[in-house]
Amino acid sequence: MNKTIDYYLSLISPWSYLGHQRLQDIATRHQATIKLWPVDFAVIFPSTGGVPLARRSPQRQAYRMQELQRWRDYLHLPLTLEPKHFPVSDKLAAAMVIELREQQAETALRLAGACLRACWVEDRDISDRSTLLAIASENQLDGEELLTVADQAPQIIAADSEAAVKRGVFGAPSYLYDKQIFWGQDRLDFLDRALE
Repeated sequence: MNKTIDYYLSLISPWSYLGHQRLQDIATRHQATIKLWPVDFAVIFPSTGGVPLARRSPQRQAYRMQELQRWRDYLHLPLTLEPKHFPVSDKLAAAMVIELREQQAETALRLAGACLRACWVEDRDISDRSTLLAIASENQLDGEELLTVADQAPQIIAADSEAAVKRGVFGAPSYLYDKQIFWGQDRLDFLDRALE
């Protein structure tokens, strides 16, 4: 049976970063395919009751920082708790990933991971075109070619985001498998069991 995981993420989400490699490891172990969907939570939150980080209460913001530190330490992953370039738009980065995903799904995943690391480990601005071209080059990709769809990308991202809402997605990262939603990198164990 062909197993497919629909992976909805934001390329500036620390939670997407924390789960990115683990998701790929799980998929490899179960011989599952990952379909990558960079979506816009400015579209998803208003439809699903979500609140952007800057508008959350001080208590929720403080708890988020505790959880980020806990997960960073637990997973032994590098993570800058307050990166210089956050929040920024991930639309250009998403455009590059979208251009790759249909023909080179594994490469699209690798590029998405590089963008997440750039934000959360390397303190780089993934809204900046020259930064994205450098990230592409570091991954043996032609960034200029990948950005040729940048003009169409906002419409694609908006449509993918609306489709995500219809499928029940409300937060990042979300993993959909076999009609089940697994929200958050802390639900990867449940996804692993479902794939078993």
